[in-house]
Amino acid sequence: MKMNSTYEEDLSKTSWNTFPDGNMTPALNVTLDWMGGPTGKIIDQAINIISSLVLCLTMVSLGCTMELSKIKSHVLKPKGVLIAMFAQYGIMPLTAFGLTKLFRLSSIESLAVLICGCCPGGTLSNILSLALDGDMNLSIAMTTFSTVLALGMMPLLLYLYCKGMSFIHKVPYKGITITLALILIPCGFGIFLNYKFPKHSKTITKVGLLIVLLLVVIIGVLSGISNRISLWSLVSAQLMGTSALMPMIGYSLGYILSSLFRLSERCKRTISMETGCQNVQLCTTILKVTFPPEDIGILYLFPLIFLLFQITEAFIFIVIYRAYERIKKSAGKMFQCIYVPVQNTVEHVTLSESENPNSAMFFNKTESSIRIHRRQRRSCA
Repeated sequence: MKMNSTYEEDLSKTSWNTFPDGNMTPALNVTLDWMGGPTGKIIDQAINIISSLVLCLTMVSLGCTMELSKIKSHVLKPKGVLIAMFAQYGIMPLTAFGLTKLFRLSSIESLAVLICGCCPGGTLSNILSLALDGDMNLSIAMTTFSTVLALGMMPLLLYLYCKGMSFIHKVPYKGITITLALILIPCGFGIFLNYKFPKHSKTITKVGLLIVLLLVVIIGVLSGISNRISLWSLVSAQLMGTSALMPMIGYSLGYILSSLFRLSERCKRTISMETGCQNVQLCTTILKVTFPPEDIGILYLFPLIFLLFQITEAFIFIVIYRAYERIKKSAGKMFQCIYVPVQNTVEHVTLSESENPNSAMFFNKTESSIRIHRRQRRSCA
């Protein structure tokens, strides 16, 4: 009986590192034996605690950006929010699923990618929307609704996309649901702070995000000490390709979808950023806290790789947009009023021409200059 049990455990571990379609070809070794001994356990616990703290601070900062009045306005006119929710929970999970099949990722890699694809939007999408002159009210409303809906949508989508795969029994639905429920508490606290202390909410957000950045660096250092190996050497080329394509596809399809519904340009840019940006802090915490270390290995840091591509590709879009706006502004300066200085000159204009509103030209005379306004925009060398 003991031999059978051991055999079943070994078989389970083997299948956990195979491809999701049942192919028993060994996948790349992306899971590691966790550093043994008391030191390894202490570091592991420290990473768990810091990851939870990062998520908590992120959600408080996110709550401080939410205003009930703006959220209410989008509830009364929900067209933009409904399109955005379809993009968030329709495009990204399907994209993640398709990429796992395209690159034939291993089971654990596939699950990490699917969890990232099913996550709601985060604070980064609000920052990127602001950089693109997007509709900030819509951005905040999208982040709010996607965070609340994640409590039901994320477990449901994971169940649907993992159904029929060999690792479905490994998905910790209970732990994921509890984590999603708990994030609503700091988010609600942030909304309360913004409601009671609106003047200090921006400061709280900035300080919170700076602390989060510092804690993420600490997590990276502790992970390096614990695993004693570079993260980049553990990530397969297929997983890197997935990380690079996911945000790009999300940005592009989000913009295309909003264009089909003829939303404004500001709303298109906003939905594009909200679709491609995922809450990587939530994804990291779920992978690190809800999975055993021997199963997830170093892959709980996969969202950080996704974050690098997410920011880089969004930065490219921002540069293109800013360059376009500058060119557009420069072109507009070519069509301006023309000032012609005149010294000791008196111009005679007939009454019919100067008072005729349909006249192509009229003169505004002063003592030293004449200002010529042209109804037809023309430039002068």
